[in-house]
Order: sequence, then C-alpha cells, then structure tokens
Amino acid sequence: MIELVDARKVPATPTMTVYLEKSKRFSQSKALDFAKKLQHTTISDLVSHTEVDYLSGVNLIFDPSTIAERNITLSDIQEILEANKRECATNPKTNSIMVVVEDSDVSTLFTLRNKLLSLTVAGIPGISNLTIVKEGKEWVITTSGSNLSKVFKMEGVDKTRTTTNNIWEIASVLGIEAARNVLVNEITDTLDEQGLEVDIRHILLVSDLMTSTGNIKSIGRHGIAGTKVSVLARAAFEITVPTLASASVTGEIEKLRGVTENVIVGLPVPVGTGIIDLFMRR
Repeated sequence: MIELVDARKVPATPTMTVYLEKSKRFSQSKALDFAKKLQHTTISDLVSHTEVDYLSGVNLIFDPSTIAERNITLSDIQEILEANKRECATNPKTNSIMVVVEDSDVSTLFTLRNKLLSLTVAGIPGISNLTIVKEGKEWVITTSGSNLSKVFKMEGVDKTRTTTNNIWEIASVLGIEAARNVLVNEITDTLDEQGLEVDIRHILLVSDLMTSTGNIKSIGRHGIAGTKVSVLARAAFEITVPTLASASVTGEIEKLRGVTENVIVGLPVPVGTGIIDLFMRR
C-alpha cells in the first residue's frame, strides 16, 4: 500500500528517505511509478487465496486490483516461477497460475505453496510500507525499511540526498565519516523533537568518540562500550549499588587512574598538577 500524504502529517521519522532526480521529483505520477518499482513485493502480497490440488499441484489465484496497482502482470509472475524451475499454466480468465506438481504428497504440496508465496516478484528486499510525501514542490519517498546499496543502483535516485537512519548501513555503503554525520543529525533531530537545547559541540564530541576508531561503537550510561574499566566510574551513574555489588562478587580491582574515581575517594585527580609527584631531598 502506497500513501500520498502531507509531510507535516507523517507520524514518525522514516527509516529511509529517497529523493528523486529532477526529471521525477516534481511529478506525483512519476514518483508513484518509481515507488512501485521500489516496494518489495512477494507472491503472497498479490494472491487472494491459494488452492492445493493433490492431482495437479498448487493453484495461485491473484487479486486483479492488487496486481494492477503494483504494475505487475501474470506473465511477469510466470517468468519468475519458471526461473525457479517451476512448470506453470496461466489462466487469464480466472487470474490464476497453476504450478504443476505430479505425484506429490500433502506435506510436499503445502511446503511448496509456502515457498512460492515467499518468492520476490518486484522491488528491493527490506523496503516496505512506502509513503510519498510532498516537501515543498517536490515529492519524496519515505519507507519503513532500508536497503541503501540497492536503492543507489536504481536509475532516478538522487544519491547526494538519499539517506537512511541506519548508521551501520551508512558506514558500510558511504564510509565512517558519513555515518558520523548521520549520528550528528539523528541526535540533533531527537533532541529538537523533545524541545531540548544541547550545544552542538557536545553532540560532535559524542559522535567523534563513537566513530574515532573507524568502526561504530555504542555509547551508554558507562560511556563508550568497553572503554570504562573503573568500577567507581561505572557506579557514579544511575546504577550504583548493582555495579558495586557485581564488582565485589567478581573481585574487580579499582586502580584509581581516572578523574571520577579519584574525586569520589578524595584524592588529587591525575590531570595538570595532579600528575606531578614532588620529592624532597634530604
């Protein structure tokens, strides 16, 4: 199902935003035709019901309005079935295709039916629930799925603006710098939606820390994943008692090498003059 809505009425941030080239972006019909090519469609999306004939095989009865809406014909479906080495017989009058199977038991026929229903007919795997949104004068396609590498291979896509909020996919397709920029944008958008004002330098610092090694690292209450080894530093945020209890049970050692843990125990922090030891000669 492809919807046409106003940008202000979209209830949530889409997983993927596909911008079109100039020849398509200002035409609603062209954007709609492109969206139909983009949307992942399987046989199960097109059939109204199926019939299992123990003597003939599996009969797929298609919904005429659905296949017409998605610009798919029975001959297209037959080609896909034959490409999967299935013997078919098409009946245009009943909008059905019989997949011929001889000398099969009930279990084999139902297993075959399930496999047939999962076959891809058109579109890109992972792309579903498309919405065509009008932003200003141009039409933009938003999706609830993401497959950036394959979308980039389609003609008519504006590769300079098309993006996804899947940062791992961005890193894989466009590189770690692009993933870092997406992180900045996503964090900023999330804070803006909540009405929170945070200095951009804090967001840039977090994004840099998460991508500085060339791979994306998660960040949470204990900082960058796997980097904060201090027990007291981990206990200083939110879950103090469980952290200290777990460290006691496992016998962790606090070496007091960071700022937080030294502040907690009242020792000079190891920065500036705090890293200098003064010795007096006798």
